[in-house]
Amino acid sequence: MKTITTVVALEHSVRLGWLSALKPDSFSPTEHVQKDGETCVPNISSRERLKRLIAGVIPFVIALAILAWLISTSANRLWRLPLFVLFVASASGFFQWRDKT
Repeated sequence: MKTITTVVALEHSVRLGWLSALKPDSFSPTEHVQKDGETCVPNISSRERLKRLIAGVIPFVIALAILAWLISTSANRLWRLPLFVLFVASASGFFQWRDKT
């Protein structure tokens, strides 16, 4: 059993050694490689990411509540149009949180 574990560990370290030669020295697990080869390093802290998530969730919940109210009262469809601003604001906060920017 010890021999099998040693072989698997050796094989794993050889793979990692080969892969690390392909990556730049500044690469870390939290970085994302873009399609053009550039790396994207998160430039905000986890506290700021939480703020962006909250800034995405709150407008989304408000927009959904208003949309439900407008549908339940059979209001004119044009009254739903201003909700687009709230949905865009929530999407912006969510995507900033997800991309760590």
